[in-house]
Amino acid sequence: MTTQLPTDGSEKPRGGRLPRRARRTQLLGAALEVFVAQGYHATAMDDIAERAGVSKPVLYQHFPGKLELYLALLEQSCEQVIVSMAKALESTDDNKQRVAATVTSFYEYVAREEGAFRLVFESDLTNEPAVRERVDRVTTECAALITPLIHDDTGLPEEHSQLLAVSLVGMAQVSARFWLDERLHEQAGIDQRQAAALVAGLAWRGIGGYPISD
Repeated sequence: MTTQLPTDGSEKPRGGRLPRRARRTQLLGAALEVFVAQGYHATAMDDIAERAGVSKPVLYQHFPGKLELYLALLEQSCEQVIVSMAKALESTDDNKQRVAATVTSFYEYVAREEGAFRLVFESDLTNEPAVRERVDRVTTECAALITPLIHDDTGLPEEHSQLLAVSLVGMAQVSARFWLDERLHEQAGIDQRQAAALVAGLAWRGIGGYPISD
């Protein structure tokens, strides 16, 4: 997940004092840019401070170390995925459309310009238990939102419905990342909406094939 940071003079200008919450938001934004571009291991706190236009002491006032900063950013990014999933499922009462909304939410997330999905799905720090816990939370909580819907629609036992829900989440996020990488590599490829519809169609044909049991 290593790319080059911009070298066009777009670094954040050093500024005056900001309210604590605003400063924290600014630092997280700068950290996201650097971590996505360089990965966790290649990033130093100096890089983030420079990107944010602050001194290292200011950065350490908010985050005691690089891991704590990464975890705060990862927590924020994971929450965005889960909230987006919840909103997608709440957008309709039709289960076929819910499957489509689920897949679409992942495609929309990976397509965001800031590249936050790479922290969640392509972290180079997944051997760290605290990171693994947060990354796994995305799958488990998204699947927990979907499981009762599959159970109600198919009549399958809860544990069967949960496995299908996890599979749906995995299919959506893996295919979305593959789609984006192909688009970036080829500078072309399948349109985002069409790609999401193709995968949603595959998922629905699978889940929709389970009848309600007696």
